[in-house]
Amino acid sequence: MRTDLFEADHELFAQTVRGFVERHVVPKMEKWDSDRLIDRETWLAAGEQGLLGLAVPEQYGGPGETDYRFRVVIQSEIARVGASALQSGFSTNDDIVLNYLLRHADPAQRERWLPGFATGATIGAIAMTEAGAGSDLRAIQTTAVRDGDAWVLNGSKTFITNGILADLVIVFAVTDRQAGSRGFSLFVVEEGTPGFSRGRKLDKVGLHAQDTAVLFFDNARVPAANVLGEIGGGFGYLMQSLPLERLGIGIAGQVSAEAVLDWTLDYVRERKAFGKRIGEFQGVGFTLAELQTAVEVSRAYIDRCVREYNAGTLTAVDAAKAKLWATELQGKVIDAGVQLHGGYGYMMEYPVAKAYIDARIQRIYGGTNEIMKEIIHRDLLRS
Repeated sequence: MRTDLFEADHELFAQTVRGFVERHVVPKMEKWDSDRLIDRETWLAAGEQGLLGLAVPEQYGGPGETDYRFRVVIQSEIARVGASALQSGFSTNDDIVLNYLLRHADPAQRERWLPGFATGATIGAIAMTEAGAGSDLRAIQTTAVRDGDAWVLNGSKTFITNGILADLVIVFAVTDRQAGSRGFSLFVVEEGTPGFSRGRKLDKVGLHAQDTAVLFFDNARVPAANVLGEIGGGFGYLMQSLPLERLGIGIAGQVSAEAVLDWTLDYVRERKAFGKRIGEFQGVGFTLAELQTAVEVSRAYIDRCVREYNAGTLTAVDAAKAKLWATELQGKVIDAGVQLHGGYGYMMEYPVAKAYIDARIQRIYGGTNEIMKEIIHRDLLRS
């Protein structure tokens, strides 16, 4: 059963994205992995092709496209070639950082920051996680103290996607320890800010091409004009933005599972053992039948979530379900794909092996899947 999410405009857009991927992504993937970085030229090329900053309003140089199905098209086409690191970087930029700016930036801030998101000239990051505070963001230690016409930030953030290349970073910091959930605020820290520095690129299990870093704030002076939204509003803003972040991760899991299943089907249709194709063995066939069914059923729920997001009705709980289910399924499909490829599934020259190491983080970032279960569990008790 094919997805019915897309219309003719989305299919045409998919051709544009596919051409970009063939020209600018596939030839560079090995170099990106060795460099542990995606070059800025690729970001600029994506901007030129109209693949970045889709929701940036026309007055700031973007297409003003709020139909999230176009973002799903981009994720799907990138997943076809296994470029998960690029997918992660683009999603952080458009689904998270840009989403915060569109929701909470004032007119002057929008004028300063939004045009670069449409052209690819501005790369963004979000700095929430700390060494002692991952899913429990109330435990963060980074502080911001008012000093005249600036705020002084002190602390550090870790596991920051786009951390090396980022031109601006949205930082989640404590502004009032006594104010409970109203004691957190967001600050936009730009490249060149005094007291802001980056650590080394982190050496991760997978997503090697995705630049991930530790960020340091040592009496970093951030102009008051760089406060995003209201002081004390940070935790509430985070809650508003989490559904899209988690939906994006769920979609990444779904399209990765679909791509890996396609690669695996191609392999078992050609590879022979004991005189017949691997796919003809009943054990293999039953595994594939279960996975194909699970992937199609999962797609129906993901498609529904996308429609709900477009309508403005996607809840945090339903986004948590999407993230939980699709990333768990992604792991199951990829593990089976490696197994059915045999020894070749363990060789990095095969995309299924790369998908295996890239996918593991999906069940951790954006809130661990254990946290997703807790969110769903609490909602059940309220019902």
